[in-house]
Amino acid sequence: MSESRSAATVSVAAVDLGATSGRVVIGRVGADVLELELVSRFPNGPVQRPDGLHWDYAALRENILDGLAEAVRREPGIQSIGIDSWAVDYGLLRDGELIGEPFHYRDERTTAGVEAVHATAPFAELYRRNGLQFLPFNTLYQYRIDPAVADADAALLIPDLVAHALTGAMVAERTNASTTGLVRVEDGEWDLELAERLGIPSGILPDLVDPGILIGRLLPKVAERIGADLPVIAVGSHDTASAVVAVPMTSPNAAYISCGTWGLVGVETTEPVLTDAAREANFTHERGVDDTFRFLHNVTGLWLLSETVRAWEQEDGASIELVELLDAASEVTGAVPLFDANDPALSAPGDMAARIIAVLEASGAEAPATRPALVRSIIESIAVAFADAISTAAELTGRTLDSIHLVGGGSLNRLLCQATADRTGLPVLAGPVEATALGNVLVQARALGAAPATLAELRSLVARTQEPVRYMPR
Repeated sequence: MSESRSAATVSVAAVDLGATSGRVVIGRVGADVLELELVSRFPNGPVQRPDGLHWDYAALRENILDGLAEAVRREPGIQSIGIDSWAVDYGLLRDGELIGEPFHYRDERTTAGVEAVHATAPFAELYRRNGLQFLPFNTLYQYRIDPAVADADAALLIPDLVAHALTGAMVAERTNASTTGLVRVEDGEWDLELAERLGIPSGILPDLVDPGILIGRLLPKVAERIGADLPVIAVGSHDTASAVVAVPMTSPNAAYISCGTWGLVGVETTEPVLTDAAREANFTHERGVDDTFRFLHNVTGLWLLSETVRAWEQEDGASIELVELLDAASEVTGAVPLFDANDPALSAPGDMAARIIAVLEASGAEAPATRPALVRSIIESIAVAFADAISTAAELTGRTLDSIHLVGGGSLNRLLCQATADRTGLPVLAGPVEATALGNVLVQARALGAAPATLAELRSLVARTQEPVRYMPR
């Protein structure tokens, strides 16, 4: 059956939105074909407004529409569109219109939300209900202290908000909805009782849909602008859910790290691990494609490096070649000081280099004297955090892990890949870099009948067409 399903090659468009940039790509999928063509890339990041930190959603939407129009111009045969993005953030609508700009998850308002929620539902209870690790920006904390919630008749997470702009439909794709804290871990449905207890009107929560479901067709005005009347298909709209689809796992004892701004470190399971130990280790159960769980821990990833380099570029008034900086860091000899990559002091935008140095000095360590040495310290500290999370995942699930698949932008960072292998003692298979877009494309192609039916077969296609780079522990 899978061979007949894969006989035809289809072209689809993937909208892939990250916390620092977004892109539109064309994907081509067939029996032994899995290709991506970058159509457009555009910046995305926080904007400071008088009331806090937001996303510039209007600019984001315009860039998406321009990218889709260019994709259709290049490939008139595109058959569908899929959208993925970062998690937890949302837009509120009233009568189909957006109420204000979506807040950014790094806005300071979330602290008050945590206190308000936990006063009603302590974290231990929340974990039993939703299986989510504690992150102060999880959506339920944001909803709890957002006064505009009372004026809204719908709340849509970012990829669902984009889908609404394209189609007019209001749905909640399940993999991303599971990051809100308002989806029951045992059955993947809205926890309406919890929402009402927290003062979150359950009427704002739209119908849940699974990856592969048709969300709707483009609105006439959107179809005219893009140049085609296309369906929008739900994919794993949480970017990590899409990325994990494209992890070419061949072993049931493989772990994965989806590494970009964040490092999502964990294993795939079919049943939740709702133990006290899992809660105390802050491991989460985010829904994956095909009724799986992404049992993982969030580790601050290359955000630490990108923010450090950004501060240096502002200081220098010139751009920095990251490859050259990493090469210099790889030449640093001897031990470098380590710090907690998840230190809350490092979570906000700003002069990251100065804050890392302050954290090191507060711990009694001597700060690196050169930029390459500080970069090496950052990379090694991230790798230690990855190793700790991998070890904990193995312990919590009772698995003996034999390999790590590192996908996403971090797979290009050779220094990080090698450090992760060294710190874990496990081989690291790096790539594909474009795992998120590939997973997005694969789920669309499967819905169109042009890709295999099972996750294992989809991953086999990835493995045949996207060869990873292997790093052995030293």
